[in-house]
Amino acid sequence: MTRHNEEPVGPDALDRVTWALRRAELAVQTLKEQRLRPLGMAAAHYTLLMSVHRDPGLTGAELARRLNVTPQAVASLVARLENRGQLERREHPRHRHIQELHLTDAGREALHAADAVISGIERQITDGLGPEAGQLRALLEKVAEAARET
Repeated sequence: MTRHNEEPVGPDALDRVTWALRRAELAVQTLKEQRLRPLGMAAAHYTLLMSVHRDPGLTGAELARRLNVTPQAVASLVARLENRGQLERREHPRHRHIQELHLTDAGREALHAADAVISGIERQITDGLGPEAGQLRALLEKVAEAARET
């Protein structure tokens, strides 16, 4: 139990690596949202389209697990992208109650346009980092690995 006059966190709390990661992620996410908005796309749409592009035939449940969101959130995004003609559901060849997700031609075009925006953000960041960009990527992989170990 802490005393009433004690600080609830240490003086270095905001200097932690995890806070720096969070600030960086928020800044990048904000930039993605701003730059994708003129395309009528949110960053979540890009992520979902990219996931289906990478692994055609994913189910909504598989996407939810990969994206670490609820199945309801995926269902809402899928419905929105399906209404835009960017995704289509197909019956699984062996399990008729399972719906697989596939990009349509419109989905591939939308993903291509969005990826050009995301590539521009990547260049902006890596150009700012210079030769240290590769080192940062390697360190971030180590962070992900260390977090998975727990």
